[in-house]
Amino acid sequence: MLLVTNKLRLYLLMFFLLSWFCSNAILAADKKESVLGSGDSIKIFVYGHPDLTTETKVNDAGNITFPLIGEILVDGLTPSAVERKIVKLLVSRDLLRNPQVNVLTSSLQSQMVSVLGNVRNQGRYPIEGRRNLTDILTMAGGILPEGGEVVTLIRSDGNKWTKQTIDVLDMVRSNDLAGNLVVKSDDLIYVERAPRFYIYGEVQRAGSYRLERNMTVIQGLSVGGGLNPKGTERGLKIQRRDANGKLETLDAKPNDLIQPDDVIYIRESIF
Repeated sequence: MLLVTNKLRLYLLMFFLLSWFCSNAILAADKKESVLGSGDSIKIFVYGHPDLTTETKVNDAGNITFPLIGEILVDGLTPSAVERKIVKLLVSRDLLRNPQVNVLTSSLQSQMVSVLGNVRNQGRYPIEGRRNLTDILTMAGGILPEGGEVVTLIRSDGNKWTKQTIDVLDMVRSNDLAGNLVVKSDDLIYVERAPRFYIYGEVQRAGSYRLERNMTVIQGLSVGGGLNPKGTERGLKIQRRDANGKLETLDAKPNDLIQPDDVIYIRESIF
């Protein structure tokens, strides 16, 4: 029953992530545009003048090359701002009257975020418009079943690197999206493996298992299939490292909470 509940929770988490992604895609037109930078590729269309249709790349200096005008500085501008700048240049140089210019981004390489750890597809993803943490996680295929529910976001403010942890599951449960941060270029999102605990001794299935929140010793034993015919709940022991990393052996009760990396030992009954 516990295993079924865990799987259901993971499916619900993936459902919420996908729902957020779809909602953001529908509202994309209302979101802030990304600015252009070195390495980005754009397509420029001028209505009624197919000879001016151009696909160009922003060079290291932040410039693009456009017919009749030459180099145009676009670094830090949005596509809409580039449209207005090209219109102004065409008019001011008496090249065209009332030109209608459209600029589309074909590849954004300057605005990228990295996703590492326990996601389905690690890699770098473009930030097109306003993107939240859950948007990027969904683009990366979502969190793997063995992935943790707490996500780490590392970013630079220009002077130093900062780290924030976001509890995705708690965010979903509480319906509080304050932690669904807007990602920025060069952010690093890391999803750690879920915490584990270990069972050995006289149990049906000794081994390593995912540690769920507020899991008790007796719940942990049930995940391991329960005691085998030789096992006893009397004299339960937990091996745990203290704050200094020293390994200590503690007496355990069935309702004690398990901590990450705990090792539960089940003794053999003497009767």
